[in-house]
Amino acid sequence: MLRTLASALRWRPLEKTRGCASSPVDAGREIQVRALEGLDQGITEILMNRPSARNALGNVFVSQLLEALAQLREDRHVRVLIFRSGVKGVFCAGADLKEREQMSEAEVGVFVQRLRGLMNEIAAFPAPTIAAMDGFALGGGLELALACDLRVAASSAVMGLIETTRGLLPGAGGTQRLPRCLGVALAKELIFTGRRLSGMQAQALGLVNHAVAQNEEGNAAYHRALALAQEILPQAPIAVRLGKLAIDRGIEVGDSYHNITAHMGWHRVSLSNLLEESMKQRVVDIASGMAIEGICYAQSSLTSDCCRTL
Repeated sequence: MLRTLASALRWRPLEKTRGCASSPVDAGREIQVRALEGLDQGITEILMNRPSARNALGNVFVSQLLEALAQLREDRHVRVLIFRSGVKGVFCAGADLKEREQMSEAEVGVFVQRLRGLMNEIAAFPAPTIAAMDGFALGGGLELALACDLRVAASSAVMGLIETTRGLLPGAGGTQRLPRCLGVALAKELIFTGRRLSGMQAQALGLVNHAVAQNEEGNAAYHRALALAQEILPQAPIAVRLGKLAIDRGIEVGDSYHNITAHMGWHRVSLSNLLEESMKQRVVDIASGMAIEGICYAQSSLTSDCCRTL
């Protein structure tokens, strides 16, 4: 059985996510799910709404986001998923360092693993995902956006993997996804310097797909992300999901395909062979890379300059 392929195509309706606005159950929650209707039916939004902490990634925030993703990945109605902020001027400010200060060393390790797992769940979501960055996306906030398929930013948005300015390094996939997005040398420069980029600078580098001038309401990136989702919406949903799967698996494969095809010939290589081999390679590439990141992050968290202020 092709479990990866089956996961990409397995849809079960989850009716409680339907509706054009947050349900009463969502009121007051840090993560709210909104399914659009009418001509936009098929577009679902995850609204991040923790104004007291600028959408910082705290325990409750992460738990609710994981819960929402687990439900939505089984909903056949979800054709495109947009991550947006309900807090003006902020997309996500990164990990909640105030919560972190109250954690033991062991608890910090567990929490960072959960963050890493969250980003992997976003990256593995079967339908296309879009990050609408209308404000600050720093540290873990940018790592969340990097886990999405597409990124749209307001020109005034500010983003960066700034962990080195706090005595840390990106610990939720940033060291793996940024070089895959921009290339190794540029990713190293941005991580080594902790540099912050505007939306326009990010677009010039290829970090975001689109940068748009911010409007008075502070939601220009969201509107551009919605327009992009509307462009995806009429396309064949299974083809779109399979296209995402093919790209995500294909870019992680090294010489193994050449070995398979040289031995069997292209005409004899089945989709099953290719997916099975690509999954093996992905385990080696991504899992090993994330494990190395985790080890380095754990070492950095023990240093004297960890979490120093800017």
